Amino acid sequence: MFDVKDKWALITGSSRGLGHLTAKFMAERGCNLILHSRRAEHTARLLTEMRAAGVSAHAVEADFSDPDAVEVMLQRIDELGVRVDIVLNNAGVQIAYRDEYYKTPVRDFTESFMMNTIAPTRICYHFLPKMIESGFGRIVNTTSGIRLEPQQAGYSASKAALDKLTIDLGSVVDGTDVMINLADPGWCRTDLGGPKAPNAPESALPGIVLGVFSDDRKSGRIFHAQDFSGMSLEEAVRKAERETDSPYGE
Repeated sequence: MFDVKDKWALITGSSRGLGHLTAKFMAERGCNLILHSRRAEHTARLLTEMRAAGVSAHAVEADFSDPDAVEVMLQRIDELGVRVDIVLNNAGVQIAYRDEYYKTPVRDFTESFMMNTIAPTRICYHFLPKMIESGFGRIVNTTSGIRLEPQQAGYSASKAALDKLTIDLGSVVDGTDVMINLADPGWCRTDLGGPKAPNAPESALPGIVLGVFSDDRKSGRIFHAQDFSGMSLEEAVRKAERETDSPYGE
């Protein structure tokens, strides 16, 4: 199992929900953090808590609906002078639930793809070459298990596109110490999932970070977090490495 102590992780969407929980989970294991939110003040309290917990931490901001803002954020991260070994692309948006889905407006797709597909992909494109050059890295892109619901077409299509991009990128690094995988947290009671979701946010851990802690050189997988709910991290990693294979064949 990979040890994250003293490594640097970028966690997007860390001001609330699963990103917030993930930041605390990583800090408890000694991982230094770059905390992203739409506005830096949204992570101010978390930043203070993480530093008090004994890890180094920085805050960055970007509105993922603005490609220029994403590029400015990436430049800001480069200027910190730290090597980002881990990227947890957690930030995402669910635009709307459309009962009259045949009337789904174009903006549902354009806004969803900008934030759920294009922004995390730009982040992957920025850090993956650096990871390949250094010979090590972990990227986990958060996906969704939503299917057969045309009422959420913009959201589900944008996540499906992210799946495709992740799997395609994974084929380039599969078998190396640079791993890029997907995590499906399940339907959780977050701001995105809503109050009627069946799963507590905490149930997504440790499943949503298995792509970080696994050390078997396999990419392109989807870790379904609810399959690991209630397990210790060590138990979950063993199960993931034993039962979850890459999609590329021999």
